[in-house]
Amino acid sequence: MNKFVVWASVPKCSSVSPSSPLTTILIFLSLALLMAFNVSAADQEFPGRDLYPGVDWVSLERLYETKDVSVIVDARSAYEYQTLHILNALNVPLNSKDFVTAIQILRADYPNAPIVFYCNGHSCMKSYKATQKAKNAGIPNVFVYDAGIFEWAKAHPEYTKMLGRSPIDPKALLSKAKLNKHMLDNDAFGKMVHSDDTLLIDIRDQHQTDAIKFWPMKQDNIPLDNEKLRQYVSKAKRENKTLLVYDAVGKQVRWLQYFFEAEGLHSYYFLKGGAKAYYATMLSEMNIEQ
Repeated sequence: MNKFVVWASVPKCSSVSPSSPLTTILIFLSLALLMAFNVSAADQEFPGRDLYPGVDWVSLERLYETKDVSVIVDARSAYEYQTLHILNALNVPLNSKDFVTAIQILRADYPNAPIVFYCNGHSCMKSYKATQKAKNAGIPNVFVYDAGIFEWAKAHPEYTKMLGRSPIDPKALLSKAKLNKHMLDNDAFGKMVHSDDTLLIDIRDQHQTDAIKFWPMKQDNIPLDNEKLRQYVSKAKRENKTLLVYDAVGKQVRWLQYFFEAEGLHSYYFLKGGAKAYYATMLSEMNIEQ
C-alpha cells in the first residue's frame, strides 16, 4: 500500500513553542491530512473496501501466515481456477446455483476455521460479493483476501498451481502488455475472420451463442475445455493457420492465453471487448440505440 508523507512546517516565530496551541493545531491538521491521504490511497488501491464496509479483509502476509488453518476459497470460474490458483484452495464459483449450500457445508466441516475468499485482484469484486453473500446467509468467520491471485503467485510461487503444476515460475505469469499484443479491434478482427488462413472459435456459453452468432459459416462453438480446445490448437499449428477467438466481453480470453502459450501456439488473436463490443459497434453503425 502506498504511503503518503506530509511534512508540517511550523512558522519560525518566537511566540510559537512545541507546547503552544498553534503548534498543537498544526500537528493535528497534519495528522488529519495524513490519515485522509492514507484512506484515499486505500480506497483507490482496494476499491472493494469502501464498497463493502461490512466485509473484513486479510492481507497477503496474513493469509500466508494462516494458510494452513484457513479454508481458502476461489470464487472465480472453474476455468480461471484450473488455469491458476492458490495451492490447496477450493473452487466455489460465485455464480454457481449452490454457492451458499457449498459454503454452509464447508462451515460444518471446518467449524472453527476462517473461510477466506479471493479472486483476480484489487478491482475484482467477486471475492467481496462472495464474502458478503456468505455473511448474508448467516455464515460466520468469513473474510476476503483482496490482493488477488496474481500478487499471491508472485510472492509465493511455491504455493501456487498453474495448469495443474506446482510450484510455478513467476516469469510464466502473463502481463497485460502480452495480452494486448494479441487483441484486435473490430475492424482488424473482422478482416482476419474472412481470411482462408484463419480458424475461428466462439467460446461463449451455449445460451449466448444461441442468441447471436456473428460469423455462423466460419466459427465453431467450443466451450472453455482444454481437451477440446487442444484439437484446434493442434490443427492451427499443423495447417499453419492463425487461431481467432472471441468471448462475451473480452475477459475470459485472458485465461485461455495461458493454455495457448503452454501449448506453444503463438499465432492467435482475441476480439477486444468480445461479442458485446462488436455488437455495440454494429448497432452504432446502423444508428440503433441499445
